[in-house]
Amino acid sequence: MINIPFKAAGGKNGIAGIGSALVDLCLTESVDFVNSSGAQMGGMVMVDHTHIESVLCKSAGKASTVPGGSACNTIVGVGKLGAKARFVGKRGDDDLGKTLEESIRQAGVEPVLMTASSATGRVLSIITPDAQRSMLTYLGAASEMKPEEVKPSYFEDCAVVHIEGYLLFNVDLLMASLKAAKSSGALVSLDLASYTVVEASLKVLDEIVDGGLIDILIANEDEAASFTGIRGDEDAAAKALGKRAPLAVMKFGKRGSVIIHGDNMVRIAPYGDGRPAVDTTGAGDLWASGFLYGLVNGYDLKRCGDLGSVCGYEVCQVVGAHIPEDGWKRILSNC
Repeated sequence: MINIPFKAAGGKNGIAGIGSALVDLCLTESVDFVNSSGAQMGGMVMVDHTHIESVLCKSAGKASTVPGGSACNTIVGVGKLGAKARFVGKRGDDDLGKTLEESIRQAGVEPVLMTASSATGRVLSIITPDAQRSMLTYLGAASEMKPEEVKPSYFEDCAVVHIEGYLLFNVDLLMASLKAAKSSGALVSLDLASYTVVEASLKVLDEIVDGGLIDILIANEDEAASFTGIRGDEDAAAKALGKRAPLAVMKFGKRGSVIIHGDNMVRIAPYGDGRPAVDTTGAGDLWASGFLYGLVNGYDLKRCGDLGSVCGYEVCQVVGAHIPEDGWKRILSNC
């Protein structure tokens, strides 16, 4: 089994996340509805809040409301697993923002949330019968986080700082976050978030990855293809991804995943107990929860991936990105 050289010195075992503090609005609809909404199947499109409201009005269904945001979802999962967890972001000074902050705290996560006069951000996640989700995102207050608000002190007790790929749309904030994380001695994990994000941000991605600022690079097959330029050959894409960072992950949804460390490729089988997927919202985020939890606790790479797989599977059994308590009991029995 492969040893992990990524555990931080000095006994640090905290995991912090930085990204958009959002609320997810989850709506079950048809593929035709997605196509008419302005969303891209399986991708993410930035819109204003009036567009989200107009799309909601066209649906006969009712959207469920759950806390969201990619890095926030991951860190909430880390907190539920029992690790020291912190989330840094910005919310609106409104009831929705207060509810979001309290839900983060109840998950065992320390919230470091600045406030803004703008409304709390939100994501309309349209879920089709194949359990795929397509997202329309209004960042709201989350987009007003300033580079100078990110302090190295937020990360001093952390082994890993997890950054969501959506920060690539705010380069100044991204660079401030990377600087703060690196100056604290933490390793940096970057989730590429969406193939649409990768396609729009290739220049910046090349700069930060090839500049040695990313220690752990996490992508699904579409994101990896967009980043590496390799399509139709998953092994070649995974190897190319692994050459770009000390530790890389390529996920294939229900087909499992592969972890690349140097010349080693650790294949992770998909987890399943026969229950069908209901919604893939948050699957990648919660996969990262289990994987990063395993890393900071010194698990070998296969065990890290297996725990990620269990977390990703359980979140697919519910609508939204938050696993209920019975799901966490099943996950913890696999730790």
